[in-house]
Amino acid sequence: MLFKKAERCPSCNSPIFIIHPELLSLNIAHMDCDSFYASVEKRDRPELIDKPVIIGWGRRGVVSTACYIARIRGVRSAMPMYRALKLCPDAVIIKPRMKLYADISLQIRKMMLELTPAVEPISLDEAFLDLSGTQRLHKKPAAVVLAELTNRMKNELGLTGSIGLSHNKFLAKIASDLNKPSGFSVIGKLETEKFLSNKPVNVLWGVGAGTKEKLEAMGIKTLSDMLRWDDSDFVKKFGASGKRLKALASGKDNRRVLAERSIKSISNETTFGQDILQQEILIGHLWRMCEKVSDRAKSHGIAGKVGVLKLKTSRHVLITRRLTFKEPTNIADRLFNSLELLLKNEVNALKFRLIGVALTDLCDESYADLTGDLLDPNALIRKKAELASDKIRKKFGANAIIKGRSLR
Repeated sequence: MLFKKAERCPSCNSPIFIIHPELLSLNIAHMDCDSFYASVEKRDRPELIDKPVIIGWGRRGVVSTACYIARIRGVRSAMPMYRALKLCPDAVIIKPRMKLYADISLQIRKMMLELTPAVEPISLDEAFLDLSGTQRLHKKPAAVVLAELTNRMKNELGLTGSIGLSHNKFLAKIASDLNKPSGFSVIGKLETEKFLSNKPVNVLWGVGAGTKEKLEAMGIKTLSDMLRWDDSDFVKKFGASGKRLKALASGKDNRRVLAERSIKSISNETTFGQDILQQEILIGHLWRMCEKVSDRAKSHGIAGKVGVLKLKTSRHVLITRRLTFKEPTNIADRLFNSLELLLKNEVNALKFRLIGVALTDLCDESYADLTGDLLDPNALIRKKAELASDKIRKKFGANAIIKGRSLR
């Protein structure tokens, strides 16, 4: 990336790059925490530092994330757990602690917002930042501010992140993946065309397996192959998305960093180690899913108007049921009581391998549960008890108070 090489790092012997001709003029960044969930677990359990760690559920679930030691063995996010364990049989499997990860994510978000109001979260562990116009405030260029951000994350939270710095979001995202972990990579305007020319087509957002197959059938394997096509012909083949793909292939991306990127839904699901027939056990899992969704909604200060129940039978038949509340909610008790009725309607001598819960049609929590449920006069009492329990769990840990139904 047009860097001038300096000496090598005394710790890992990687080359240290200190000069880039556009380093002080680029302002669009992507910060991606390094193996976030696994890094949090290793931070809290130092004995795992040199061990392969996989975050996920049982043998029939999927990998949420894996540390870099496990990744060397071929383990990847979203891989079926049974396959991951074949590749890395000595891995330490840890169930995800989503509430903790969300809390740490908010701490990192606050650090970012101290640098610029233009922060666009993509997930718990990554975000775009636009530092245009902040040099006067910080009295230093964006590159220095971003390096200080990752140093602060390491010193205060014990976590590392990788930075991609460029002139648009597409290239910043690519750059953040170039030198993980603890990387800082730059793609300048002058080198964009050369950098992208030999990249495979699936580096583009929106190019999945199906689109890649279509492109390769047209003789298009790299971005330079795509640029040889006339724009009008390409749009005829792929419609409106064709124009976007051609623009990205040439390094053009006019999307702004949106500080108010909305969350469309909050969900949680689990795949069972063995298929479950018993209704009572399913109800216990339903409560745990509702509680996790509720915790995440509360941590973001939002509520949902629509509750969703997701089930998958032992024969992989997917069942989805939705209900609309009279007013938005983020209370686990209300979500559970509503979805429990839907669950009971589906349990009919069927075995299930997966259950999931979601809140959609989201809004600010100030609009939630304003009038209460006239048909359930005890709902308000249970809500107050739940909020009191939340405070205790936040102070003393998630297991400080456990409902009996969660033990089923």
